[in-house]
Amino acid sequence: MSIEKTDVQNLLKTVIDPNNGVDLVTAKAVKAITVENNDVSVALELGYPAKSYLPELKKVVEQLLQTLDGVSSVSVSVNAKVIAHAVQQSLKPLPNVKNIIAVASGKGGVGKSTTAVNLALALAVEGASVGILDADIYGPSIPTMLGLSGFPESQDNKIMLPKVSFGIQTNSIGYLVDPDQAMIWRGPMVTGALQQLLKDTRWTDLDYLIIDLPPGTGDIQLTLAQQIPVSGAVIVTTPQDIALIDAQRGLSMFEKVNIPVLGIIENMSVHICTNCGHAEAIFGAGGGEAMAEKNNVELLGALPLDINIRQFADAGRPTVVADPDGQAAGMYRAIARKMSAKLALRAKDFTGKFPNIVIQNT
Repeated sequence: MSIEKTDVQNLLKTVIDPNNGVDLVTAKAVKAITVENNDVSVALELGYPAKSYLPELKKVVEQLLQTLDGVSSVSVSVNAKVIAHAVQQSLKPLPNVKNIIAVASGKGGVGKSTTAVNLALALAVEGASVGILDADIYGPSIPTMLGLSGFPESQDNKIMLPKVSFGIQTNSIGYLVDPDQAMIWRGPMVTGALQQLLKDTRWTDLDYLIIDLPPGTGDIQLTLAQQIPVSGAVIVTTPQDIALIDAQRGLSMFEKVNIPVLGIIENMSVHICTNCGHAEAIFGAGGGEAMAEKNNVELLGALPLDINIRQFADAGRPTVVADPDGQAAGMYRAIARKMSAKLALRAKDFTGKFPNIVIQNT
């Protein structure tokens, strides 16, 4: 019995990618199918970084294809390639930055910055080129979390070179001002500083630039929505009702300005006692899941209230690099994969494929 390409394709339609919930064919991850004398070859390419998932995917597909009646041999290649995705209609992607992802929260104190840093590091571990911009002008914390200080270098006294820590490129107002200096700035100064940090930094070939936003829905968020090309946003909240109310406002703001919300991350979902192992939902339970269902977005994951996460961040070595094989680091990597996989399903950016048309008098 001879094997047809459609037989292979139909089998691949049954493989659901756990990171985006979509089958390989629908996700356009199948790049080539070759059948010669019942020798089957398949080339798969994911649109998001997934270094830790690729071996598992390869094994699953190989085993599935070996069930084909009459198959002689099976060859499966898997890789990942990140491309630029569409941004707000009136804007173009930033040079050397394929995708900007905003990490937001409605209120402070929900662990947004810690989550943003660990997500950036997790994307890098999964194989992406990553940067993080600390847009929390009033309370920059990224330098502390990444163990960095001092002014960024500049080769021409105009453009800053990003400071690098654990393989990710960073910039923050925290590198430019004294740590004890109060940022008593009005809205226009704050938004101007954000624009400078973003556009006057020589980012190098980034797949993702994570922007750690200040809490709330004020000037910075509006500037981001109207003037900065954002591919997607994620909302960080705790299960607590007060946090969820503010998180809902943040989500609604992104929807109104046509920035897709890739999902919700529930932080501090449960506390596990280090002495007895008792688990307690200090801030309530199920809030993030209920919010995700209400807004028809993905709950990307729920992170524990863990003393180690806080201690690692304060020490300048976040969880993903300080304890890479630990449970929490695994959770951050899983969330990062889901977040980027959701973005990979969205519309691609084609602006770079169109030439500039110039009309001249002749």
